[in-house]
Amino acid sequence: MAPKKTARQWFTEGYNLNLLEPLSDKSIAAYKKCIQLDEKFTDAYVNLGFIFLNKNEYEKALKYFSKVVQLEPESIEAYNNLGYVYEKMERFGSAKQMFQKALQLNPNDPEAFVNLANIADLQGDYNGAIALWKKAIEVDPSTASPHFCLAVMYDRHDMFDEAMEQYREVLEIDPDHIKALFNLGNLYIQHGEYNKSLECFKRVLELDEKNADAWNNLGSIYEEMGKEDEAIPAYRRSLNLNNFQEEAHFNLARLEYEKNQKELIGEKAEEIRKRLYFILSINPKNSKALQMLKSIEEDQQP
Repeated sequence: MAPKKTARQWFTEGYNLNLLEPLSDKSIAAYKKCIQLDEKFTDAYVNLGFIFLNKNEYEKALKYFSKVVQLEPESIEAYNNLGYVYEKMERFGSAKQMFQKALQLNPNDPEAFVNLANIADLQGDYNGAIALWKKAIEVDPSTASPHFCLAVMYDRHDMFDEAMEQYREVLEIDPDHIKALFNLGNLYIQHGEYNKSLECFKRVLELDEKNADAWNNLGSIYEEMGKEDEAIPAYRRSLNLNNFQEEAHFNLARLEYEKNQKELIGEKAEEIRKRLYFILSINPKNSKALQMLKSIEEDQQP
């Protein structure tokens, strides 16, 4: 007879199963076996909490993160995790209590300040959110997340100079922060700084070559720079990665229409039509696609 597994062995099995098949019932069962054998195996409760959080099963996540707080009442991370579950459940009062408890344990915990700022933002307290993100930066200037959250807030409220400054701060701390590179690249496009934008999106694609939105934006930049021959393959690459992008389909159709308008006949005209009809199958109200179809029909008339 094979020896019975220990709690540690069940935990390791649950961990490995979750790596192979994230959020699987098998990994959940293994972690539950672990805590049946050792009711104080905190890491198993933590991992179960995150599994159910990622499955959007918040009541179950709450159960396991609450157990972690019981087992480790001095753990700052435990209160932040529990608060985040309450936040996802839109129980903002309970969430704030947990984050404030984390700050009682460590008045300089940047994560708790960021979490409280996020609650303020969700509740429409713009000034309160900014103050809390700035406090998070004050207690730990080397943490990227409050700079990024602040940048997104500024970006959302059309405070573009302030947003760009904060995105650049993020990239000073973490040069590979894809979202900061992407958002900063978009702001450079809006400001007409195409070379800087190009650098951002090329870096995004070095980090994530399958980022369809980045390929589409790269195509737009090349187009703005008058490099249509480089824009077309970028749009095509974007659509190879995600064929259901209205914008990339329209950009490609428009560019090919403009390039071939004087001799728009045969297969090329039909290819553009098919692309426009595909856009309309996704969104029948796409006015730009409808207008281009009308223009093509007019061009085809003798």
